[in-house]
Amino acid sequence: MMKMEVRPLLMCFALCVVYATSKPTEKKERVHHDATLSSKEHNDGTNFDYDHDAFLGEEEAKTFDDLTPEESQNRLGKIVDKIDADEDGFVTEAELKAWIKKAQKKYIYDNVERQWKDFDINNDGMISWDEYKNVTYGSYLDDPEPDDGYNYKQMMARDERRFKLADQNGDQIADKEEFTAFLHPEEYEHMKDIVVLETIEDIDKNGDGFIDLEEYIGDMYNHEDEMDEPEWVSTEREQFSEFRDKNKDGKMDKEETMDWILPADYDHAEAEAKHLVYESDTNKDGLLTKEEIINKYDLFVGSQATDFGEALVRHDEF
Repeated sequence: MMKMEVRPLLMCFALCVVYATSKPTEKKERVHHDATLSSKEHNDGTNFDYDHDAFLGEEEAKTFDDLTPEESQNRLGKIVDKIDADEDGFVTEAELKAWIKKAQKKYIYDNVERQWKDFDINNDGMISWDEYKNVTYGSYLDDPEPDDGYNYKQMMARDERRFKLADQNGDQIADKEEFTAFLHPEEYEHMKDIVVLETIEDIDKNGDGFIDLEEYIGDMYNHEDEMDEPEWVSTEREQFSEFRDKNKDGKMDKEETMDWILPADYDHAEAEAKHLVYESDTNKDGLLTKEEIINKYDLFVGSQATDFGEALVRHDEF
């Protein structure tokens, strides 16, 4: 049944990982880092492969490899229209950064698309809390404490709290963006507090609203087998005392937990947006026109003819 397929999603949301099968010596990871924009080296002196992956996402970038330069330029022009969110005819650095971030999160949007049809029961293009609740918990509403080890009443309350936060207009109905925020809260600024709260609730065994050292280690390391602690556990104890517990009160509060699981990493998308603007902004006004972007199409998207030598020839022709 669909309910049985959907139920495991609850236990695997975002940072809430099921650790039951972990070996005692394996480190359990809760920290969310932004991934790099491409697996390729960023060296424009050799090629623009990194920029293509950053601008389009690695899978989408491959689709341009078989296009003629004219086809690539035409397709890029349509993309520029989408990037220009306020439709003023210019692409700003902020708009470019937002586009890059969206391109890099395509796998998340694909995941949401796969699940969407399971929850949008009435096919109205929206998912209400009742739809989500009935699909996910329907068979348990009559028996909220089944004999399988899960507290579905508690899980449903937690899901409803997150759904309400993702539902920014408060109508108890989620559009695609709101449902994406519900399923992947770590990707949204306004959802980060709920990620922190859920993490603390998962780890805080004594219910004081904080994470102390033993709770911190206990979440990462299974003590069941009486063996010597692996070296990484000792390192984590030091990390907790020296870096995690910033105010040295022996425990992590919400702010310290956020710094731990959602660190302020280097912003790859912002750096790439600045780079693309710098390389393409011919009149140096800080804004990109469609013409400026298409003139540098080999930097943004590439084509059959975008090996570096041919790209240099085309620039001479421009």
